[in-house]
Amino acid sequence: MTDPLAPFHLAIPVDDLDKARAFYCGTLGCNTGRTATRWIDLNFFGHQLTLHLVDDHQGFANTNPVDGANVPARHFGVILPRDTWQSVADRLQAAACEFLISPRIRFEGQVGEQATMFLHDPAGNALEFKSFADPAQLFAV
Repeated sequence: MTDPLAPFHLAIPVDDLDKARAFYCGTLGCNTGRTATRWIDLNFFGHQLTLHLVDDHQGFANTNPVDGANVPARHFGVILPRDTWQSVADRLQAAACEFLISPRIRFEGQVGEQATMFLHDPAGNALEFKSFADPAQLFAV
């Protein structure tokens, strides 16, 4: 695919809209868009993330080993410039968030070297924030 990157839309389940809004808006600094009684649209770093309230949310705990860490098989995230990634890492650490994988450099010195961190939102959805040492290597093999 050679088209310029476009904003994505992702909808995820949450079991408590108030807790989810506090995390995404308060902790991460996302802005709220349209809302209803059972969903909230957010500006997630320029992308549309919709939080849908569900009555029976069950997450998946499966992981895969990647560069010495157990990465949640089901997760989503965003790729950020390094200074923004560091600001998000600092913000999450200041909020005493519990990381699945603490902020670190993965594939150091290799193609695709990246800063990465993983954590759960209040509903148990796994998020990854990453930043490539060389953004041109996003799809490098």
